[in-house]
Amino acid sequence: MDKEHIKKLAEDPRFIPGIYNYCDRWCERCPHTSMCMNFALSEEEFSDPQTHDINNEDFWQKIHEVFQTTLEMLKETAQEMGIDIDSLDDKDDSDDENNIDNITENHQCCRAAQDYSQMVKNWFDSADNLFTQKADELGLQAQLELPSCEPQAEAHELKDAVDVIRWYQHFIYIKLKRAVSGTLRDTIEEDFNDSNGSAKVALIAIDRSIAAWSQLRRIFTERDDDILDILVHLDRLRRKTEKTFPSARAFIRPGFD
Repeated sequence: MDKEHIKKLAEDPRFIPGIYNYCDRWCERCPHTSMCMNFALSEEEFSDPQTHDINNEDFWQKIHEVFQTTLEMLKETAQEMGIDIDSLDDKDDSDDENNIDNITENHQCCRAAQDYSQMVKNWFDSADNLFTQKADELGLQAQLELPSCEPQAEAHELKDAVDVIRWYQHFIYIKLKRAVSGTLRDTIEEDFNDSNGSAKVALIAIDRSIAAWSQLRRIFTERDDDILDILVHLDRLRRKTEKTFPSARAFIRPGFD
C-alpha cells in the first residue's frame, strides 16, 4: 500500500469525505461505492481472490501492509501536529480505555444488543428443519406450477430477510458500543457528532432487522411466538437507543442523507 497514492486519492473530488464512517459496510448493496475512497482502496488492495481468504497467507500479508501504512501515516500526522507519540503515557491511557470499555459493555443499549446477537444465533440454530421444510415446499410448488403460488419470489424474499438479519446480527452491537464509548471520552462537539452518527447507523440496522424479522414471521407462521419475542426485544432496543441519543435520527451522514 502506497502512502502517496492514498494521499492522492484523498484529494480526488469524486470521493465524498467521510462517507465510509457512517455506512453499514455492505458494499455489495451500496449505491455509493463510486464515491467511496475506502471502497476504491479495498478494490485495489484486495483485487486478488486469495487476499479475501483468511486462511491464505496473502490475506494476512495484505492486512499487515495496511496496518503498517496506517501507522506510518498516523506518526506523520502526529509529527505535523507537534505530538510526540512515543512520549505519551500508555499506562494512563490504557487505564482510561479499560474504564470506558467496562462502562460501555454494561450500558443498557450495548447489553441489549449483545442479547439480540445471541437471540439470533439461538433462533437459527433451532430453525434448520424449518428451512429444509420450506425449501421442499417451494420446490414442490415450482414443479406443480400452481397459478396462485410464486415460489421464486418467496424464496428470494426469504433469502433477503435472512441476509439482512445475519448482516446486522453483530453490527448493531459494534455501532452502539462505538456510540456509547464516544460519549464517555473527553468530548468535543465532533465526538458527540460521531456518537450520533454511529447511533444512527445502528438505528437503521435495527429498522431493517425489524422489517426482515417481520418477513420471516409472515413466512414461518408456526414460529410466530418466538419471532414476536425477538421483534419486541428489537423495538425496545430501538426506543432505548433513541432515548440515549435523541439527536441521532437527525444526524446527516455524508453522501447518504
